[in-house]
Amino acid sequence: MKIDPYLFFNGRCEEAIEFYKKALGATVEFMMRNSESPEPPPPGTLPPGSEQKIMHASVHIGGALVMMSDGMCDGNTVFKGFSLSLDCPDADSAREAFAALADGGQVHVPLGKTFWAPLFGMVNDRFGIGWMVGVSDNAG
Repeated sequence: MKIDPYLFFNGRCEEAIEFYKKALGATVEFMMRNSESPEPPPPGTLPPGSEQKIMHASVHIGGALVMMSDGMCDGNTVFKGFSLSLDCPDADSAREAFAALADGGQVHVPLGKTFWAPLFGMVNDRFGIGWMVGVSDNAG
């Protein structure tokens, strides 16, 4: 059994995918737009004009699978009560990832040494996703 996060960007999924490709080197394994679905959505489930929005995407970030969608495309994206943890192999990659995620976002805990890690910080990216970026104790 495994758990994979599934994030709903309510109309900003394609923008998010492009951001994570640039910021974290994410790669898209699969992506389907609403217009490409083999079965049309039930009437009234999606707002008019959302045919080209992302119905489902599977994206790899590092060794993790993150699934994404535009969801109901209502523009009301709220991510609360969780963070994604990004364990970087070294301090330079942690600084680079943290800076990229912070671009247009909000830093909550600047990168710094902690009792559990040589480098750790917390940031919400421009989409409101919380990230905990760190370097493992055994990394350089």
